[in-house]
Amino acid sequence: MPSKGVQVFTYIGVPDISIELSVPKQTITRRDQGFWSGSLEVEARNIDSFFNKKGRFTFKVFHRGNQITEQWIDVNALTGNASGGTMESIAETPSIFHDNFIISYGLYEAGPGHDPLPNQHQCYVTVTQNYTNWITNLAPPGSDFEKKPFHRLVLPSAHDVGMNSMESSAALLRKVGGAVVSTMLTRTDDKVCRVVDKLSGYPIELIAPNIIYSLSITQKDSLESMLRIGARYFEFRPARLHSSIRGRDALPDKLYFMHSAIPGMGYDTFLEGIVKFLRANKNEIIVVQLRWDGVPSDCAHPSSEEKKQYLEKAIRDHAGGEINVGNLDDMKHRTISELRRDKKRLLMLDSVDTLSTYTDDGNATINGQSIVDAFPRVLEDRGAQRRAGFVLIQCQATATNIQKALLHSIKDAGVTTSVLLATKGLCDHKTLPWCRDNVVDRCELGKTVVLMNDWLDGATVDVAVGLSRRRLAK
Repeated sequence: MPSKGVQVFTYIGVPDISIELSVPKQTITRRDQGFWSGSLEVEARNIDSFFNKKGRFTFKVFHRGNQITEQWIDVNALTGNASGGTMESIAETPSIFHDNFIISYGLYEAGPGHDPLPNQHQCYVTVTQNYTNWITNLAPPGSDFEKKPFHRLVLPSAHDVGMNSMESSAALLRKVGGAVVSTMLTRTDDKVCRVVDKLSGYPIELIAPNIIYSLSITQKDSLESMLRIGARYFEFRPARLHSSIRGRDALPDKLYFMHSAIPGMGYDTFLEGIVKFLRANKNEIIVVQLRWDGVPSDCAHPSSEEKKQYLEKAIRDHAGGEINVGNLDDMKHRTISELRRDKKRLLMLDSVDTLSTYTDDGNATINGQSIVDAFPRVLEDRGAQRRAGFVLIQCQATATNIQKALLHSIKDAGVTTSVLLATKGLCDHKTLPWCRDNVVDRCELGKTVVLMNDWLDGATVDVAVGLSRRRLAK
């Protein structure tokens, strides 16, 4: 009989939690802390209806037997499609904050399966403690850990933080239409251009919103939620709108995060959120790096004066005199205590050289194995680590660099079919355990380490905080 699989990846980081996974006539309950993966099968023979062969995949999270949440989607055992329920769209799966727990989750719809993408639906669920004040709790004021250098910390990072919603892109589409967006995509991204050429006559502009979702959206939580989950390092690429649409009143003429030429979060909105968080959480410290990788020249880059004006406005309007801005020298040489004493809790970097584990070939993967293989090769060069401003470990896959995967992402683009989301669980369950087991020994103690990921989740943060604790103890 026909069936459709759901591959599930879980991480439990706190005691007394259980995760119940179910499909018709099959239930799995996970209680052990740590990483786990397994599969459930929605089988037609287990669905009582003769005509309707949809079976519900559900996960429930319990704390000491009390249900915290239930999320579900219907899976058609005949066609493989998944629809309805609470996980039908990436935007409908925000992290859940409950008491002192955070539940992060997401679903990739595989449909009938397209090589080389997974042919099973992919669901990930992480349950960890609330890390709103993790640096405060790890290195409390007056503690021995607070006297240690800030660079001992391993900072969790949300990759492409500004691409966490369709707000800017949707406003742009409403004003100028999908044709202009598709022109922007093909003018600035050779990979997309080659794929579009293969789809001659295909109405790309009609599915422009779904293409943006599938290729550009890398986060789904608000900035405030990402900070509460535990992110403490952000890369931001501020630039003006593409010249083909600037001046057409599609969006306010200001600096936005740019994913190629696709606009995301406003730079002013980002800085305001960061400063407000730091003012509310008085012992936390955040690092922001400005850079412009992949931002085309058609998107005007800000001058030094403009960057200064944006930052000064955020500090003036929202810091209340409680936050000063630090720099790379502060990150490299000050203790946590000294940064707090001098109120330098926002460290701003600009195009600082890093030792990054990212490579175009290594991160062009579905299952993450080539990412893990690259980790030791990059990190074995201790001289390069010492010369770099800091070490950047990138756990996210860039499956959009695989042409067949990119083809399906554009042709079958939808709000649950993101090629980036397809790799989340598969990669995390290889990259994060490797980092947990190896970073302390393989990374220079005198360099800050950043742990970056798409779809920021509790497991990424939990691993980073555990590594920070071990590095501070040395």
